[in-house]
Amino acid sequence: MADVSVADIKKLRELTGAGMSDVKKALVDHGGDMDKATAYLREKGLAGVAKRGVRTAENGLVHAYLHRTARDLPPTVGVLVEVNCETDFVAKNEAFQELARELALHIASTDPLYLTKEDVPNEVIEAERRIYEAAAREDGKPEAALGRIVEGRIQGYYKAVCLLEQVWVKDGKLTISALLDDAAARLGEKIAVRRFARYKVGQG
Repeated sequence: MADVSVADIKKLRELTGAGMSDVKKALVDHGGDMDKATAYLREKGLAGVAKRGVRTAENGLVHAYLHRTARDLPPTVGVLVEVNCETDFVAKNEAFQELARELALHIASTDPLYLTKEDVPNEVIEAERRIYEAAAREDGKPEAALGRIVEGRIQGYYKAVCLLEQVWVKDGKLTISALLDDAAARLGEKIAVRRFARYKVGQG
């Protein structure tokens, strides 16, 4: 099996727009040859996922999930998630429905506050910046490094609270955004999460 670098995977993904797992497999199966892997992805219709981003996803489904801590106890966490695709044909696909289920399970587990980074209010980010800067100063970090330190922690905050930035609970190497890209590559349509809601007993 050929050794494939992270840089090569990233490069091929940028070139083709294909999903992360498809890109890695193509490189491994073709001995790390970038041209052959690109040709393979195009032949299989896996390239061009990025171009699907401009297309409209107006079909889809709403998946509901109720979590119980034990079989004989009532549910204490509930999740609603709307997952969109381009056609009702894909909406009826078992793989698409399984994706919606996995997303609901993930949301129940990680409790994201926002869908994307753009959804985080500016005042929230500014408050976080002040907290991180004060903490860095208290730790004695050099003034010249404060900006870089704070920005790194802001990116960490996004990964903690934004659904699309989070790492999938079932695969520590895959973000939710990448999971959606992989699904789009397999199903041949734009796939997107439009909105979600999470409820927990006792939480306002």
